[in-house]
Amino acid sequence: MKIVTWNCNGGFRNKFQKIVKLEADIYVIQECENPEHSKGEYGKWAENHLWAGESKHKGLGIFASSSVKIQRLNWESNGLQLFLPVRVNSQFNLVGVWTKHANSPTFRYIGQLWKYLELHKDKMAASHTVLCGDLNSNKIWDLNHDLGWNHSAVVRELNAINMVSLYHAVTGEEQGEESSPTFYLQKNLQKPYHIDYAFSSKDIFTMQSNAVSIGSHNEWLEFSDHVPFSFTIA
Repeated sequence: MKIVTWNCNGGFRNKFQKIVKLEADIYVIQECENPEHSKGEYGKWAENHLWAGESKHKGLGIFASSSVKIQRLNWESNGLQLFLPVRVNSQFNLVGVWTKHANSPTFRYIGQLWKYLELHKDKMAASHTVLCGDLNSNKIWDLNHDLGWNHSAVVRELNAINMVSLYHAVTGEEQGEESSPTFYLQKNLQKPYHIDYAFSSKDIFTMQSNAVSIGSHNEWLEFSDHVPFSFTIA
C-alpha cells in the first residue's frame, strides 16, 4: 500500500490534481481545507476522507481511494494538535500528524507529539501502526527543548514500541543528518530542513531502496514550501 504525506501550504482545492499523480492509496495532507465545505471538484474527489481541524480553511485530512476503508479511531486528543487516528481496512492504525504551537507555553510542536504518545503509545504497540506527517521537528533543534521530550526522545519512544523511521531505515542516515530536505523555509533553497516523517511498525515495512521517496524542490516548490514524502508498506 502506497501512502503519501504532504503539507500542501493551504489551497489544496487547487492542488489536489497534482498530488494524485503520485497514484497513492492514501494521502495524508496537512493545511488542507475541509472538503465537506467544497462544492467543486475537490469535494467530489474527496468522497472517501476523514478530516480534523479548528478552521474549515486549514486542517489535517486523510484521503483514501475507493477500495480502502478508513474509520476514525476514538482516541482522545486532550487538546493536543493536530492528530487524526484512523483504522485502515481493519488491518492497521494510521495516525496523521501536523504538530502545531497549540498555544502551549511548554509543549509546542514536537512536545505535542510527545504528549500524544503518552496517551496512546500502548494502543500503537498493540496493533500494527503507521504515524506520518509534518512533525515540525528535527534532531538539530534538540537543545531548544527540555531533554525529556525533544525530537530524539520521541524517536526513542517510537523505537521502544517497535516503530522505526522509514526514511532513516532505508537510507541508513542518522537523525539530524538527512540529505533529502522535505521543507524549504519561505521556499528558500538556502534554508532546507527535513521535518516530515513516516514511522511504521517494523513488521509491515519491507526494506527496499524504492520503499520511500522524497519529492524534488524543482517540481513542488511552485505548490508548497514542503515536498511530498511517499512510502510503501505491506
